[in-house]
Parts: sequence; structure tokens; C-alpha cells
Amino acid sequence: MKRIWWMGLVWGGMMLAQTPASRYDAVKPASTAATAAPKGGTVELTVPGNKQWTDTGIDVAAGETLRFTAAGALRYNGREVLPDGIARGWLDMIKAFPVTDGKRGALVGRVGESATNRPFLIGPKGERRVPVKGRLFLGINQAPTDGADGAFTVKLERVAPVATAAKAQLPLVKMTDEQLNSVPVRVGDKDGTPGDRVNFFIVGSEVQVVAALQAGDWVTVDRSIKDTILRGALASFSKQAYLTIPMSELYLFDRPQDYGWAYADPLMVVAARHHFRIWRAPFKVGGRTVWAGAGTHDVGFDKDQRNGKITHKIDPETDKERDFIGQSLHDTGMVAAREYMTVKNPLLKAKTAHGQEFVSDGRTLIIYMENDEQDSSEVFSDTFCSVLVQNNPDTGSWGGCQDWVQKPGKSDVKLGPVTKEYRVLVVPGFMSSCFAESPAFDEGIRSLRKQYGVTAELLQVGNDAAEVNAKEIAKYVNESWKTDQRKWILVGYSKGTPDIQEALAREGIADKVAAFVSVAGASGGSPIADAMPGQADRWIQQFKFKTCRGDMSSGFKSLSKAARQAFLASFPNPMVPTYSVVAASSKENTSKALLQTWMLMNSFDPIHDGQLTRQDAIVPGSKYLGVAKGDHFAVALSFDKSPDSTIRSNMDKTRFPRAALLETIVRIVQADLAKTDVVQQ
Repeated sequence: MKRIWWMGLVWGGMMLAQTPASRYDAVKPASTAATAAPKGGTVELTVPGNKQWTDTGIDVAAGETLRFTAAGALRYNGREVLPDGIARGWLDMIKAFPVTDGKRGALVGRVGESATNRPFLIGPKGERRVPVKGRLFLGINQAPTDGADGAFTVKLERVAPVATAAKAQLPLVKMTDEQLNSVPVRVGDKDGTPGDRVNFFIVGSEVQVVAALQAGDWVTVDRSIKDTILRGALASFSKQAYLTIPMSELYLFDRPQDYGWAYADPLMVVAARHHFRIWRAPFKVGGRTVWAGAGTHDVGFDKDQRNGKITHKIDPETDKERDFIGQSLHDTGMVAAREYMTVKNPLLKAKTAHGQEFVSDGRTLIIYMENDEQDSSEVFSDTFCSVLVQNNPDTGSWGGCQDWVQKPGKSDVKLGPVTKEYRVLVVPGFMSSCFAESPAFDEGIRSLRKQYGVTAELLQVGNDAAEVNAKEIAKYVNESWKTDQRKWILVGYSKGTPDIQEALAREGIADKVAAFVSVAGASGGSPIADAMPGQADRWIQQFKFKTCRGDMSSGFKSLSKAARQAFLASFPNPMVPTYSVVAASSKENTSKALLQTWMLMNSFDPIHDGQLTRQDAIVPGSKYLGVAKGDHFAVALSFDKSPDSTIRSNMDKTRFPRAALLETIVRIVQADLAKTDVVQQ
């Protein structure tokens, strides 16, 4: 019944959505002192609750770090609201909040006055590195027509950009006229009817482009009604505004779009949304992936002239959307350059596949992402394949490495020594204490000890909140430091990742840690924690686990999207050199116990492991190592060797060369740390 009501709210609420007349209130700066606050200084600001945005009068520079500490309270109809906000109710789903996933009444911020400058969550304490220069606004996460009594008092510390040695910049290879003219000018529907114009290209890796779009607050759009229902169910349970009503499939390069993206304005996207489709091009520019895009701005509803059905009506001036997309990506600070090119026979006026007329100046925007220095997936693949073939620490027959990593690499790389200079500590995930007979990376830990004499250990934490486990991790690290002052390489699996992130951020152990590696880590949280809070209890009953310890409820809550995103808002920058390994599985390569959640997660992102999407498993600011081809359990837990036949039956796709994976991680991190030591000397 709840799902039916939800769908009625979404579809019935289409025409209720309204665009605010102004993004910002025309007000004076929040504080005269703020205007004169020097870079690197501290100032106190007042943010009233009776309007959505307040102009601070402060202009910030690209690269500055802003640190916020908020106090005070607001009141909504007599209910007290602190800077972290209150849970959003059902009616909030049809309101346009600045930060879609933030709580009502939370303190938020924004740099810049353009509609492409996206708001960010601050809460009681937050930190933000400014990607591009602009005016700082502070506000309340509420609808433009909402208002509250009271105000927040905000202490703002401005930290000037840190001067660093100039990096050698790779030359930016540009797209050629020949490449531009090789792409059809228009996309089409499945029957070949010409549709939207190809009006932009993005040059950059898939991970890089997705990260930039998400940083710009774009969201992926559902591919089908089935996906809409699945994601809608999750949005209902978590009381999040739902943004992703499907867009139709259009074709380029003889296939439908690889991605559809919409601009994340809560529910206004149903009737009016910025959106575009992108296709991976069959050629590269300077060895980099190219994405061909077609973008239009939905401004209402119209009749499809092919079949008489209702469809979205677009703004006929499509160049505005082309430029909006380019500016949005530029404002993330991840774009190296933008330029316009014109095809040989430019399209200046035409009709879409729906029969709506549009016009253009005929130019195509080319967006070049920054050279991705954080993408180490090639090194990861080469090292993994070489370890698997040459050393085979898991023993047995494993076939080709293409079965275990997304990007197959070379298997003849010369493998150097694994040193004893650093210790390795694995922190496993949620319910790890329940799997006493299948400890995380057990084969890998034993192999590192036996083959290389590395001090490698497992810290079994409870099923508690990340903040609680962080204290346990810090205690272990600090106690071990008393007798051995070699730094740790921390490896977090699943919930072990946020547990370690909390320990590094809040418990002061960063000086004892050389590096941190996340493997299928829940850095960005998972909607599963919101949608299926009873999943852990069902597994405990099904598999009759007897050794579980800790507070399951608080542990599961700390895996929610809201909890993890709030942490990342407060601590956006890694404390130590950080690396991310993602897990991903097909339906056929997923264990029975994860099939239900696999279906749910597949509606969010085709690259996921049954518990986490690829992007949520990448720690912001980390080096991206690549994708291990296994489900969430397989990459770390040896359920395939469990003495319990029930576990083996339900965790039936968990065979994976985990020792090779852990050795690969240690080798890559040690090599990077050695390079850093040489540079510092």
C-alpha cells in the first residue's frame, strides 16, 4: 500500500512542482566583518531561518578550504531544529530543497550565484575545499517558501590554498575535425527517426566523468519503469526526494545511451529538468575515452506527434542546455578546458523525434576533463595479473586474470620485493564477528606472513556504529605503537572503510598510518541500509550465527547514505594516502544470498557488487585502483571454504583469488610510498 501511495504522490505531484523566483534572497551581507575577513582568518556569521539563502559578503578563491562550526537552533512550528536538521517527512518529497539528501533545516552552503553552483551540506561542523572562486552563501535546507524562527551562529575559518610543487602537465590532446565529423549529427529513436542534436562531447575516463557529474549534483536517470519502482521504493523508505523518472531510449552508434543524467532539483525534474544522454564513442582522443552527448531542457509537457501520448516539452533553444552542462562541469573544478567546434554541415533548425522544433547556432561544445592522475587502474591490473600468474599465492588453478579484474592487464611485469617496512591491518565489515570461520582476507594475511614475513593482522570489530568501532581501531593502533613504531597500511573492507575513516578523522591516528586502502568499502553509504534494515537479522536467523557481537541497529544506521554523506561533508579530504578498489558482479556471478539486493542495486548503477555502487565504493580524493570482478562477499570472505553447508549453498559464488588481491594492494601501496620517500629526500 505504501508503494502505491508513493507512486500516486510522485505522479500526482507533477504539476505541484514550482521553480522559485530567485535562487538567493536580495539581502545585505550577513556580517560587515565578514566582508573584510582576510584569507586564512576566522569570522562569525549569523544565518537566519526565515529565508533560504543569506549572502555572507565573502568572496572565496579556488583552492581555499572553508571550515564551519555551527551552533544555535531554529524552530518549525515550535519544534527545535539544530544545525544537523531533522528527518524529512513525506510532504517534503514534493519540495525543492537545496541539498536533496540533506535533512530539513540543516545548515548548507554554496559558492557562486549561478544555478550551476551546487549547494553542499554543512550541518553542525563541515569542511569544504572550494573548486572554483565565487561568493559564499550560507542557508537553510528548506523550500523557498518555508521559514523558521531563530538563527544559526556560524564560525567560519578560511584556510588559504597550500602551495605545492608544480606537477608536470601532460599535453592536452584535442579532438580533430575528422573525429567530430565521424559522429552522426543527431541521435534517433529505435525506429530511426532523427531526434536531438549531438551538441557536446566529454573527454575523460568513465570514473572521472561520473565523479564530476555527481559532484555537480547530476543524478543518473532510470532506464525502465521497473527501475523506477525499485528506486522509488528505496526513496520512500528513506524519505528522500525522488529525482529520476525515466527518459526514453535514443540511439547513437547503433545502441541506446550508456547513461542518462538529470539535474538534481527535487521532483521539479518531473515537469522541468535539465537532462542529457551520453554514449561512449568508438574512438579515443589522446588515449582518453570520449563521450558523445545530446542535452535538452525539459520545460513542461507536450503531445508526442508520433503517437499522441504525453511527453516532455523541451526548450527549443538547445544551445542553452549545451552551455549549462559545460558550465556545470566547469564549476566542479575538474575541467581542464572547453572549446567549440563546428561540424562540416551544421544543423541549425530541426524537429526532435517527438516532433518538437528546436534551433541551434550549430556549434558543438568539447569538454576536456583534467588529466586523471588518480586513475591507477592500469597499474592495478598489471600487478594483479602478474601476481596471479607468477606467484599464485592462492594456489590452485585460476585461469586468465580477465575473470577476476575488469581491465585485464599484463602478466609479465617484473615483481619487486615486498618489504617489512610497513605493517598491514585488515578491518573487516558489518557482521564480520558473525563470520568467525571465514575471516576477511584470511588467505592473503597468511600468505603475506609466510611468503614475505610481513606483519599482517586482522582486527575483528563489533557490529557497532562507525564512531564506536573507530575508537576500537585507534586503541589497537596506539597500543601496538608502544612496542613497534612501523606505520600501518590499513585495509578496510565493506563497513571497515567508514570505521577507518572515522578513526583517521576523529581519533588522531593518522601519524601512525602510512596509507589506507578501501576494498568494496561503504565510503558513500548504501541505500540498502535504509531500504532493508532487517536484512542482517534475516541472515542471522537463516545461517544461525552464534558469535555476532555489537549493536546491529546502530551499526546498520551508520551505513546509511545520509550518515556517510554527512561524514564526507565534514571530512572531505583523505587524512593519509588513500586507495580504492571496487567490487562488481553480474547477476550470474552473484551469490544467492545477495540476489535480492543485487536486483535493487542494479537499478542505481550497472557497476555494483550487490551492496554498493561503484561510485559509493570510491573514497573521494583517493587513487582509483580498479574493479575486482566478484560480489560484495567474494572479494574478501572465504565462504567457499566454510565448513557449514548452508553457508556454502547460499554464498555459492564466492570463489576468488583473495590472496592475490591483497598482495597486489600491498605491492602498489609500498611502491607509491617508496616514490614519495624519494621525492621528499
